[in-house]
Amino acid sequence: MDQLRAIRYFSKVVETGSFTKAAKMFNVPPSSLSRRVADLEKSLGATLLKRSTRIVKLTEVGQIYYNDVQQILNQLEQSQETVRSYQTTPMGRLRISSMVGFGDKILLPLLDEFSALYPEIVLDVSLSDELSTLGRDDVDIAIRGGYAPNERVLAIKLMDNGFIPVASPGYLEKYGMPANAMELKHHSGLYFKTPTGPTPWLCKVDEQWHDVSGPAVAISNNGSWLAKKACKGEGILMSTRWALDGYLESGALQELKFEHELAITQNANMAVYLLYQKQRYLVPKVKAAVDFLVERMRQSSKDLRSKTGKHKTQ
Repeated sequence: MDQLRAIRYFSKVVETGSFTKAAKMFNVPPSSLSRRVADLEKSLGATLLKRSTRIVKLTEVGQIYYNDVQQILNQLEQSQETVRSYQTTPMGRLRISSMVGFGDKILLPLLDEFSALYPEIVLDVSLSDELSTLGRDDVDIAIRGGYAPNERVLAIKLMDNGFIPVASPGYLEKYGMPANAMELKHHSGLYFKTPTGPTPWLCKVDEQWHDVSGPAVAISNNGSWLAKKACKGEGILMSTRWALDGYLESGALQELKFEHELAITQNANMAVYLLYQKQRYLVPKVKAAVDFLVERMRQSSKDLRSKTGKHKTQ
C-alpha cells in the first residue's frame, strides 16, 4: 500500500505540476508527499522528476513510468468501482464513444431516452471516427462500424452496415440511370472518408472484384453534408442504409440497383458493433446502458429492414 500511495502521489504531482498542489489534494504535508516520491525513485533506481524552484517536469524515464502507471491506476479505479457499485443503483459518469454519423442520427436520440430512465447517470459522450481502445482511452462503451475487432473486448452486433448507392431524381434525369455497375466509372462521385481514406466503389463480377469508382466531386467524413450534395444532384453517393433512411423515405434520393451489388470493401461482414470490456458489465451503469442500447438498436434495425422489404415489394 505504501508503494501504491507513492505512485498516486507521483501521478498527482505530474498532473498538477506542483508538490504543494498535489499535497493539498491529498491533505498531507508537502514534505511528506515529497519524501514518499523520493523513496519511490530510490526504490526504482531512477530519477522520475526534475525539480526546480518554480516547476516540476518529468524526465524521459519518468514519462515512460507515468504512462505505464496511469493504465494501472485506471484499471484499479475501475475494479474498485465494480466492487463498490455491485448490486447498487446505476449512477456515476458513463463514457461512450461512437462514430460521428451513427452518433448524430441514432445514438444521441436514444441517449435522451436513456437519461430519462437513469437520471443519476452522467453521460460523457464523444463522437469521433477515430478508433478508441477501451480501457486505454477511458471509454466504457464504444460503438463502431466495420468488422468484429480483435481487441480482448466483447462485441455485440447491433445492425448491418452495408453501403448502398443513391442519387437524386434530378441527377438521374440529367445524366441518366447507369445501365450496370461498370458504368459508374463515368459518373460523378461523392465519397465518404474513413480514417484510412475515401471509400471506393467496388463490384464483384465473375468472382473478380472491380473498382468502379467515378471521378470525385467531393470527399468528406461528414455524411450529412455529402447526402445534401447528393440531394442537390451533384453526384452519386455510397452510404449506409441507416444514414440514408430519411432521404429514401422522402424520395429526395433513390437507391440504384444493379445485377451485381456494390460494396466499399471485399469483406462482406460489415456491421455496427457495441464494444465493452467483460468485467465492466458488472458495473450497474454499464450494464444498464449496454442492455438498453442493444435492445433499442436491434429494434431500430428490425424497423429498418421492414422498410427495406416494403420498398422492394413496391
